[in-house]
Amino acid sequence: MTEGSQAVKTDKIDDGTMKKIRAGGMDLLLARVGDKYYCVDNTCPHMGGDLSRGKLKGTIIECPLHHSQFDLADGHVIQWTSGAMSPLFRVLSKPRPLKTYAVRIEGDQVAIIV
Repeated sequence: MTEGSQAVKTDKIDDGTMKKIRAGGMDLLLARVGDKYYCVDNTCPHMGGDLSRGKLKGTIIECPLHHSQFDLADGHVIQWTSGAMSPLFRVLSKPRPLKTYAVRIEGDQVAIIV
């Protein structure tokens, strides 16, 4: 395994699912979509929601608190909040992408570089 990485066995995460993991002293979200694995901060940059409790559709993760959406592939913002209060939230908190982490498959391990 690569120095500075954290590993999860590939059979511990099914296609179309995600899980909260701890690596490098941080809470991260690891997701599998098809044969690809993605790793991002588990905390929504909008209001700190636990993304592992959100909804995953393809590579899009939706925060359970205010429905902000991010693309796991590169962390970019798809939607910054939703609902009647969303214009106010956009003024108070400017859209910020999710931090992403490099992922490599090493044998039967998903290595997350932190």
